[in-house]
Amino acid sequence: MYTSRIKGIGHYVPDNVVTNKDLEAFMDTSDEWIQERTGIKERRWIDPTTGDMPSTMGTKAAKIAIENAGLTPNDIDFIVFATLSPDYYFPGPGVQVQDQLGIKEIGALDVRNQCSGFIYGLSVADQFIKTGMYKNILVIGSEYHSGGLEKSTRGRGVTVIFGDGAGAVVLSRSEDEKKGILTTHLHSEGKHAKELALIGPATNRWVDQIMTENDPEDTSYYPYMNGNFVFKHAVTRFSEVIYEALMTNGYKPEDINMLIPHQANLRISQFIQKQLKLGDDQVYNNIMRYGNTTAASIPIALSEAHQKGKIKEGDLVCMAAFGSGFTWASALIRW
Repeated sequence: MYTSRIKGIGHYVPDNVVTNKDLEAFMDTSDEWIQERTGIKERRWIDPTTGDMPSTMGTKAAKIAIENAGLTPNDIDFIVFATLSPDYYFPGPGVQVQDQLGIKEIGALDVRNQCSGFIYGLSVADQFIKTGMYKNILVIGSEYHSGGLEKSTRGRGVTVIFGDGAGAVVLSRSEDEKKGILTTHLHSEGKHAKELALIGPATNRWVDQIMTENDPEDTSYYPYMNGNFVFKHAVTRFSEVIYEALMTNGYKPEDINMLIPHQANLRISQFIQKQLKLGDDQVYNNIMRYGNTTAASIPIALSEAHQKGKIKEGDLVCMAAFGSGFTWASALIRW
């Protein structure tokens, strides 16, 4: 039985920084209001003139991860790409990354689990490696939120939160049973699907309907979030899925060397940190600088934490996410 280890990590964020003060120019908000509710100070939004898209950002992050792993693109056997904002309605961006990296005709899988997407993708890749099917799998989380946000006072509850960016890891086969991904844990509760959703466009509200309706009061084409409802569920599910990972492997919260939570809201992360009684050096947050980058948030945070030397060999690392679906997930890793 093989184990799977993260062999390389990389991330990419657009150069264009959008501060809370910048948002005041086109919506009724303030730096104080945003920081108080989310902890966010700034985020990265793609400058459309650069040509950045989810696939290209994912490719840039992937190139760094592959280089850090000491591999070449042709060493990659399979691609898993997590996003809620693909370049096209179809096909998905996994195949675009395969093309952009110039890799031979390997398989590419797209994952649509939003905020939990990266951990879902990591879990899929982990199973492929443990069964011996693949040796090196590229797992990417990449999001282009800014192009689809309602940049007005009406949409501020969502718009101030989200940012653009990408992160990637190379998951590789290992025979060291004491290190690597120990377990992953995946959950969903679809009855709350519409509490955090983008209802249209969809196959039942296709292009001809969009073009003929042209209703300025129709907000279904922008993301919707029932903020308080999502927050209450998030703090519960985050704790549950972290404890599930720890208990399955015989650990306690104090054994965690580094917790990488999905960067949904700094207040959620702080609540979980307090609940688990973890110190500031045991939790990594970067939502203050990047906002919520959905499927990209965990790999970006993981990449930064590793770059800064906050994750060392032998550390117990826990990643956890909660988001639209509702879906939630965790992964426990012995680094």
